[in-house]
Amino acid sequence: MSTVGAAPPISSLDDVRFDNRFTSALPADPDTVNHRRQVIGACYSRVAPTPAPTPQLLAHSAEMVDLLGFDRDVVNDPQFAAVFAGSTLLDGMDPHAHCYGGHQFGSWAGQLGDGRAIALGEMVDRNGQHQTLQLKGAGPTPYSRTADGLAVLRSSVREFLCSEAMAHLGVPTTRALSLVGTGDFVIRDMLYDGNPAPEPGAVVCRVAPSFVRFGNFEIFASRGDVETLHTLADFVIGADFSHLAGEPAPGRYVQFFDEVVRSTAEMVCEWLRVGFVHGVMNTDNMSILGLTIDYGPYGWIDNYDPDWTPNTTDAAHRRYRFGTQPAVAQWNLMQLANALYPLIGEAEGLQAALDGYGPYFEQKWSAMMAAKLGLPGLDTDADRELATGVLEVLRLVETDMTVFWRRLATVATAEGIDPAERIAPLADACYRPAEVTDEHRSATSEFIEGYAARLRTLGIADQARAEAMNRVNPKYVLRNYLAQVAIDSATEGRPEAIGELLDVMRRPYDDQPERESYAALRPDWARTRVGCSQLSCSS
Repeated sequence: MSTVGAAPPISSLDDVRFDNRFTSALPADPDTVNHRRQVIGACYSRVAPTPAPTPQLLAHSAEMVDLLGFDRDVVNDPQFAAVFAGSTLLDGMDPHAHCYGGHQFGSWAGQLGDGRAIALGEMVDRNGQHQTLQLKGAGPTPYSRTADGLAVLRSSVREFLCSEAMAHLGVPTTRALSLVGTGDFVIRDMLYDGNPAPEPGAVVCRVAPSFVRFGNFEIFASRGDVETLHTLADFVIGADFSHLAGEPAPGRYVQFFDEVVRSTAEMVCEWLRVGFVHGVMNTDNMSILGLTIDYGPYGWIDNYDPDWTPNTTDAAHRRYRFGTQPAVAQWNLMQLANALYPLIGEAEGLQAALDGYGPYFEQKWSAMMAAKLGLPGLDTDADRELATGVLEVLRLVETDMTVFWRRLATVATAEGIDPAERIAPLADACYRPAEVTDEHRSATSEFIEGYAARLRTLGIADQARAEAMNRVNPKYVLRNYLAQVAIDSATEGRPEAIGELLDVMRRPYDDQPERESYAALRPDWARTRVGCSQLSCSS
């Protein structure tokens, strides 16, 4: 990615400088009136955020404050909340909303665009990299269709926390700088069941090098607007894939696509590693940089179930369930390839890159599973059987995925240990101990005995293995019920609960003895409670 010199420390928001490449280089919507419309031949529309009545900073990411070059005390300035609620614009900001389309649940949806996201502009961070600051929930845009462009506290808390939790897990993701309460109320029908109610409003400031999605390319291809498609593709390559900018066309577009294929495969593999389900993998929610983007009805698997989706909208067809995420990503990449085709005029290169997705994903998945098991690799048929066998064990009974992997690291592998004693640590991961039968125990024991024997053959000591496994198998993940507890506390006037939960998620792989409750099995009360199991797109 291209960079310029890093900005000096910022002690006042008045000192912030913007370098707005996106709006400077790409065609703008000539209509500057904020009304809902089809936007033709433009990559974005300029639009101002809706001022918040009484903005209040509820939480912030200290890491992002540092990355953007702010002095830490800047967040205590009331102007910080005003700016990142959309009430005050700083000199150099160029607020705008992206125009894009997308396939939603497998069907072309036409123009979508940033319906409740407004980018303020681009800063240069301490590392010399451009970062776009984008407000989510700051009011309507030309792409809002029938919606109000606002966001409620519960969805904003979830987005803020998950953006940062994923980053600390090492998963490619957009980030979150701040969470600001607006002081206003927003009407939402949370479950789409005809029961709308007022809820506290909030705005998240999201941060990423780019918010360009697959759908940014799809909209122009769908309209036959090859000129704007060319302009967008060349801009994205120059800004975020600069090592390809000197390559001749049309080859650079194929190389660009190949890199997107690989980064997307890596991202999805990381989702599987930590048990994350995106919930709404439409093409307009797929980042061109291979970042997790748009945290709506997401979830972490509690009990391991590849068929689980957190999205109530997807409950019938389960298109976006945990186990189908790799295949859906490939399908989405095919739509991106179709959108890029007019720039190339032949399909061979794009098809070759797309065909490379499967082998590349399998390579990454194998390395990931080996690391989770504490193995140097899946080098033999026996190793590969262990990787598939462990997932079968997870499905024998209702088993917590996160707890299971941490407990697996504690299993002793020495010879002569009674099989029942060897598998005893895994009992902690079971949600329904009374339902565990002798058959379940026997199947688990058979797997564990084979696993222990393989580790002995490789000469891998238990302590070294446990340390290695615990570096890739998190102890703490942002379970839906934990986020809901923080939302409840914030709604009741204790927003510091958001920061407390974020602080736990800063060290997801470490033992935190004083915070063991955050690593516990999902409690029974959270099994069916709204916000703790499935979520709607309004969540």
